[in-house]
Amino acid sequence: MTSEPRTDLTSLAPKFTFAESLKEQEAELAENPMMERFRESRRSLAADRYRPLYHFTSPENRLNDPNGLCFWQGRWHLFYQGYPPEDPRVHWGHAVSEDLIHWRDLPYAIYPNPEHDCFSGAALVEKDRVIAMYHGTRVGNMVAISRDPLLLNWEKLTGAAVIPAAGADGSPLPYNVFDPCVWKKDDAYYALSGGTLPHGPSGKRTRADFLFRSPDLKTWEYLHPLDEGDLFSLVGDDGACPYFWPIGNRHILLHFSHMSGGRYLLGDYDTARDKFVITSGGRFTFGNWYPGGVHAPSATPDGRGGVVTIFNINPAKPTPGWDMLMSLPRRLTLIGKDELGMEPAGDIESLRGPRQSIAPMTLAANKEVVLDNIKGDALEIEVEIDPQDAPMVELNVLRSPGKEEFTRIAFFRQRGYWDRDRYPSWVLVDRLKGSDSLVTLETSYSSELPDVLSRAPETAPFYLRPDEPLRLRVFIDKSVVEVFANGRQCVACRVYPGREDSLGVSLRAQGSDAALRQLHAWPMKSIYPEQDSFPGR
Repeated sequence: MTSEPRTDLTSLAPKFTFAESLKEQEAELAENPMMERFRESRRSLAADRYRPLYHFTSPENRLNDPNGLCFWQGRWHLFYQGYPPEDPRVHWGHAVSEDLIHWRDLPYAIYPNPEHDCFSGAALVEKDRVIAMYHGTRVGNMVAISRDPLLLNWEKLTGAAVIPAAGADGSPLPYNVFDPCVWKKDDAYYALSGGTLPHGPSGKRTRADFLFRSPDLKTWEYLHPLDEGDLFSLVGDDGACPYFWPIGNRHILLHFSHMSGGRYLLGDYDTARDKFVITSGGRFTFGNWYPGGVHAPSATPDGRGGVVTIFNINPAKPTPGWDMLMSLPRRLTLIGKDELGMEPAGDIESLRGPRQSIAPMTLAANKEVVLDNIKGDALEIEVEIDPQDAPMVELNVLRSPGKEEFTRIAFFRQRGYWDRDRYPSWVLVDRLKGSDSLVTLETSYSSELPDVLSRAPETAPFYLRPDEPLRLRVFIDKSVVEVFANGRQCVACRVYPGREDSLGVSLRAQGSDAALRQLHAWPMKSIYPEQDSFPGR
């Protein structure tokens, strides 16, 4: 016996209307039953040893893509695909922060109906309102507006899809209707709709983002695909979760490919033709996005020429009651015409506990050095190493005493691709000087548990000058490791050590000596009041 399809798509999750002043909203939130439900859920889930302390997780149930990251009236707002248990269709979950690190839960923001699910989208901040544009499954792309201090009350413009998923006569559309983003130029609004074009090499699909224009957010005119000269996406990529923003004096298009994960394109916005002329591109995911890999971005300008972005990171092990988590926010900047700077964003230093340090030392070739006073599964580690002539140096974290389990961070100096734009082809003897270095995050031996899904190592390129030391910032948080390299690259993935004693840290130089210049480590506090200050082991 099959059930009848649901015709009333009104959400079964509790929904609340709030006052319009900040003081009244805070008073209402203090007594709100959903806020108490979230607090109790966080208290219950905190007992899970893989639940992170300082990476954002949904207060209840699972989560998916981050959405609509924005800065409004002095606060950062993060939305995400949430699944309330009484109606586990996609709603927009919501959290707010003053520093991009300490997130406070707020009630679900946008509820489905007339759409079946509220899928991914972006936010545009104007003087007196915030505009959310997102994909409403089965109907098309939607626009919702909020004007109140904490963005608690949302009204859907027209009450229907403003860019319908199908033509009025049912004929095929010349564009895809999928995840959108929105911005304003002059007196008009512009929106992208992510998707693919069908006429790539051998007839295979290629990534595309379709451009629309509107005078009022209600009626939209299709223009053309935005991109021009994209030689950097892979055949088979698509343009989901697009975020198109200025960065320095150029533009960046962040997006998600269901084939190859988080990606970006750099270029110039030709405003006269409304074309994005692409000159470079790169990745945020350096392997499969599942299991355990970096997934989709949400991004917004930081007001200082940079872009703040955050990603969801997929699970690689069943964890009852929750699954994904958000990365630390990253600040992207333009440090060369076609090169990104990449640093942790927000007040991450506010979470640091007492510092432990290691004095400078020689790392003798082929000898692992275990750092006896550096331990934990919720740590920040800053390390600076001069590789000297060592072809590889490594930092192992979450290491058991017998090395049955460990997570390996390896650095290979100038072992990546040779960049002929840096060094011409005739400088053969110095060719390595123009080659990228590589940073690898390897989780092959992170866990002995039978239900942890393994993944190939994440290996990411970045250019390190011949006279420049390796500088790493490593963030360990229960079941996630993120590694920032020299402010120019980041690799991240999920880990699930099975042993209670997988807490150690070690260093090793391979082949030749290297020099440890400094290493500092801090235990990290929880961002949630429901958890102890330092509940890490």
